[in-house]
Amino acid sequence: MTARTTRVVVLGGGYAGVMAANRLTQRDDVDVTMVNPRAAFVERIRLHQLVAGTDDAVENYSTLLGDGVRLVVDEAARINVGARQVQLASGDTLSYDYLIYAIGSTGTVPARVPGAAEFAYPISELEQAQRLSQRLADIPASAPVVIVGGGLTGIETASEFAEAGRPVTLVTDVLGPSLGKTGRRSVAKRLAKLRVSVVEGSAVAQVTADRVVLSDGREVPSAVTVWTAGFGVPGLASASGLTTDALGRLVTDETLTSLDDEHVIAAGDAASPSGLPLRMSCQAALPLGAQAANTVLARIGGADPARLNQGMALQCISVGRHAGTIQLNHSDDTPRGIHIGGRTGAYVKEQVCRFTLKWMRAEAEKPGSYWWPKGPDRLPQLAAAPEVATR
Repeated sequence: MTARTTRVVVLGGGYAGVMAANRLTQRDDVDVTMVNPRAAFVERIRLHQLVAGTDDAVENYSTLLGDGVRLVVDEAARINVGARQVQLASGDTLSYDYLIYAIGSTGTVPARVPGAAEFAYPISELEQAQRLSQRLADIPASAPVVIVGGGLTGIETASEFAEAGRPVTLVTDVLGPSLGKTGRRSVAKRLAKLRVSVVEGSAVAQVTADRVVLSDGREVPSAVTVWTAGFGVPGLASASGLTTDALGRLVTDETLTSLDDEHVIAAGDAASPSGLPLRMSCQAALPLGAQAANTVLARIGGADPARLNQGMALQCISVGRHAGTIQLNHSDDTPRGIHIGGRTGAYVKEQVCRFTLKWMRAEAEKPGSYWWPKGPDRLPQLAAAPEVATR
């Protein structure tokens, strides 16, 4: 008598989805299907390089996925939890025994800021970066560019453009808010060297075709405005009747299992474990993907899934191609008073980018081999957290 095959559908082919799909192939009796709207893997951590013309930011799935993973190039339109089926945009339907929800996040432009939706360019997805690249090709290199948002993406985008010779202004409330004091100084020093004008402490009140208007009345000329502040997630979970947080992330327990159905497990940017999501990053996504797969494998094997246990080690920022800032963190993701800067920082950042692909390939070749640093007990945070789930 042959063992029954367990069907697992992985929604999303980003860092978390690829890691989860590869890890699931540890068992021969698991049929793994990964659904992704694009035929190629997108290195989101290199999208600012795509726009600047220093990298194409894509990788062929044939080099990343294990032989036991079937790729379906399509998009999930709805999850029918009761029937355990995924309805695809093409009209096809996939049945599953377990579903891993790893659809990732996207860049957003706030509707509350007049003109932002019409004139600002987000940069968090491949198509957004390609649209921005086409726009930059239409204007002279001397035309002013404004980057809105002083987080890691904003810093990397501003420095990449400035190094290419474009005049750049970075508008933000705080530069590098997730960094420690020395890491922030390192970034500010490099931006100054690249002649990036940093405007701190003033929000954007309006975006027009040729300028950004600040809340204090100042106006900054801008032929292209790039919006890197904030992010959103697709509305698939909410549209499918699953419990989500205020941003639309799928709320799970500490085993990454949906509060609504034990056959739905989440990982990556679209997951909100106990309403306390990890920082959006490939550093978080890869271990979350591995742990989501472990939860599925445990249930298939009749065991209790392990609780989320994940430590964060650092924040990596490229500040152009020739310098970087590596902010060392405590395992709870708070910054230490230590950073690595300059050319050494740039080298470390590049190696980290390369290793994300290497770790996924290694998991494809030897499923179950990926290891990640463990973190602090989340129970104290959970006890103090307010109720954030919604329907």
